[in-house]
Amino acid sequence: MESAHHAERELKDDRVVKVIRAKLHGIRVTGADLHYHGSLTLDPDHAAAAGLYPTEFVDIWNKNSGARLSTYIIHGAPGSRCCVLNGAAARTCQVGDELIIAASADVTPTELYQLKPRILTFTPNNEIDQVLYYEVFKSEAREFDFRIVDTTASRPASVHNYANVDVRAIRAELKTRGLSEADIEVFVMKFLAR
Repeated sequence: MESAHHAERELKDDRVVKVIRAKLHGIRVTGADLHYHGSLTLDPDHAAAAGLYPTEFVDIWNKNSGARLSTYIIHGAPGSRCCVLNGAAARTCQVGDELIIAASADVTPTELYQLKPRILTFTPNNEIDQVLYYEVFKSEAREFDFRIVDTTASRPASVHNYANVDVRAIRAELKTRGLSEADIEVFVMKFLAR
């Protein structure tokens, strides 16, 4: 009886939690402009692919320096692959630093089932490498289970953990070695989608 009451309470849980909504993972800084008014300038194509909006506030984590800050997004030139920190944020980075840029949302726990945060990973020259999403689902083991799904594979596949690798470069290298597209896909799924 107690577990049924607990389950009913879980379903009616209306508390709000802050969660990730979208993320650019491993994008490189292309510029820093201390004398600009402030903000983060992104290629609008990258922003749109992740579901990020102009003037939206984001958290930024610099993988090279450990700096953490918050600012808002403005658009640069389409197709430029730019990632420019402006104003005070310019003091937290160097050109070439890898960043994680994350937008958040306030949701109830049950809304987690519908939310599918889009995650983009990048090659060293800021091309989109992978398009992933995080999925929260109810499993036999737990009420809120989690997986990472790779949508860039020929068929969406669950990725439980992925290394920060340049998948596009690996695919190109395997192609130069004469592997077929099917063999390349097998290799990627076996060794990189763990």
